[in-house]
Formats: sequence, structure tokens, C-alpha cells
Amino acid sequence: MHQKIMGLFLLLGVLIASTSGAGRSDPYVKAPQLGIHLGTLAHGKYDAITDVAGVKVGHVTHIEGEGKLIPGHGPVRTGVSAVIPRDDVWHHKVFAAALPLNGNGEMTGTAWVNEAGFLEVPIVMTDTLSVGRVDDGVVSWMIQKYPAVGISDDVPLPVVAECDNGFLNDIQGRHATAQDAVTALNSARTGPVAQGSVGAGTGMTAFEFKGGIGTASRKLAAKDGGYTVGVLVNDNAERRQTLTIAGAPVGREIKDLMPVRGRPGEGSVIIVIATDAPLLPDQLMRLARRAVFGYARDGGTSRTGSGDLIIAFSTANVIPHYPDARTFRVTSYDTYQMNPLFQATIEATEESIVNALLAGETMTGINGNTVYGLPHDRVLSILHRYGR
Repeated sequence: MHQKIMGLFLLLGVLIASTSGAGRSDPYVKAPQLGIHLGTLAHGKYDAITDVAGVKVGHVTHIEGEGKLIPGHGPVRTGVSAVIPRDDVWHHKVFAAALPLNGNGEMTGTAWVNEAGFLEVPIVMTDTLSVGRVDDGVVSWMIQKYPAVGISDDVPLPVVAECDNGFLNDIQGRHATAQDAVTALNSARTGPVAQGSVGAGTGMTAFEFKGGIGTASRKLAAKDGGYTVGVLVNDNAERRQTLTIAGAPVGREIKDLMPVRGRPGEGSVIIVIATDAPLLPDQLMRLARRAVFGYARDGGTSRTGSGDLIIAFSTANVIPHYPDARTFRVTSYDTYQMNPLFQATIEATEESIVNALLAGETMTGINGNTVYGLPHDRVLSILHRYGR
């Protein structure tokens, strides 16, 4: 009886917290704030990809108009999100690897990432039909920073990833522009990262709730090297019935609050992994594969119609700009010591997807199409009922 009473008091306290400052109106809300602890590792200061030193994130968000779709005019529910691995990544490249879990989507430039084994440009996200315009903006930003590009210097291949937000957004209008890419990159900062309906996540739907941007991090114990793994996702994937949080079948338990006026497409998820552990490209590919387990813990199945794309990079080494050096020295992690990094990646991915849902607010877009935010109080009640 005593344990039951204590459990009820604990649930009450968490519910109060969820409705008094940690609700969906807070774009920085995290699962741990609501008493949802996923995994066993500690998170970093911001519980975000920016806990990896030097990594910056920037967003540009467009929420304009309402009512009937007028192609090319609105309503608009889209944006751009940018992840910069380090200052001057062009001259001080980072080892990287990209994994297409399911290829019904686009992440430009990744053929070269995997061929070269490094990343020399920022990672930018937007909606499907705006990829070309955003790609152009990344090129403009690179030329502004490096005026010799294309003249006496090499040319960059932008890495731009997309998800389809056509259920809420006038996607034909291609409202994410080249200037938005420049603005998102110029505004990128370290520190707390806004989540939910911001940037590229503005018009996204996940598990038939409001999706979008989510981020989390995990820090290894000192005995395992003390390294940090940070993850940022743009979540736009999966069906309601598969949604699982902390092992509880949340999607099956919440049968109402379904999207209004239709059903979103099969969607996509973009997963960006950063770490300060000294990993080489083949090791980063192994890390990218482990992110799949975090996605699966939340109910991800990588449906045929989904573009599920993953990219991982390490800031530990510096790859010099061609032709600055014929050879260079790097530090390599022992492959047999990578298990804690795998765990960190899985946990941070799992929480990032949950955080995207927790930060998502109910949104109405074109033609009255509506997607509901995940109700915190009901989630916590379900988790309590399942002993989580």
C-alpha cells in the first residue's frame, strides 16, 4: 500500500510539472524533465547535439497563412535547420559516414562523404521540394566564407536532407529559400537547441502526432573515455500503432487525436550523429547503424515509402584541406572499445525522437489539415500504468 501511495504521489508530481512550464509550448522540453529516463547513461549539459564541443545549430521557421491551399502561396509550414560540425569545416574537415537506412528520400552530397570519408560542409535540412533552393543557399554561404571557391579552390558538394511536409505545408510553393539557408547557417549557435515545430521540423508529422526537430546527448563515464555523443533528428515518420516510449505501447493506447482531414504520407526521419570520440569513417558507419536500434525502440520500422537517412561525424581529428598536406596524423579509437559509444548512440537517438514528439504542438495547415501534439499527461499515465 505504501508503495502504491508513493507511486501516485510521484505521478502527480510529474503531471504537475508537465502542465506548469514543461508542456508542449516549451520548445526545449526534454524527456528527463518529465521523469522519462531512457537508458542508463547521463546526458550532457544541454542534452543536445551541441554538447559535442564546437557543434552549432540554427533554424529558420515559416508559419504563415491558414485555410484553403493556394499552390505557390500557402498556407506555409516549413523551414530550414542547419548543423555546423565546427568552425571552418572547409579547411578543417571531420571524418564522417552516411547511411541510407531506407532510400525513399534525399541527402545530397553523401556519395562524396562516403567516398572521401570526411565532411567539409554543414548539414542542412528542409522540405522535399525545397532541396534545390536550399542547396543553392549553402553554395552562396560557402562562397561568402571562402571567396576562392570555384576559382582557385575546390568546389563544395552541399549536404542537404529532406522530409515531405505536404500534409500541412504548401510544398509546391518551395517556401524554404536560398536566403533561409544562409540565415540558418549564420544564426547557428552552441548551447540549447530549439525543438519541435522549428526550422525543417515545422511541418513534420511523426507517428501521426506533431513531429519535427528533437535532440539529445549521452556522456560516457570517465572509465570509458568520457566522450560525448549528440544526436539531432528531424522526425516525420511512422504510424500511430507502432509508437513506443520506454517500452510502453503509447501509440496503441492513444487511439484518438488522429490527424484531421486525411492521413499523412509514410514520412521520413533524418538522424545526425556527432561525437568527440576519435572515430574513423568505418567506425562512424558502425555508429550510424546503431542509431537504427534507437529508432526501432520508439517504434520505427523504416517503411517502404520512408526516406530514413543517417549521417555521423567526429570532431576529434582534423583532415586538412587539399592540397595542404600529403600525409597527416590521426588518432584512432580501438574498435573493441566502442560498445559504450554504441549504447550512447542508441539512447541519444531514442530520446531525440521522443523529445521531438514532446516538443510538438498541435498544428493546422493547408485545407484545415490538423496534427495533434502528443499529450504529456496521458503519456505519463500510460508509462506509470505499464510500470515504467
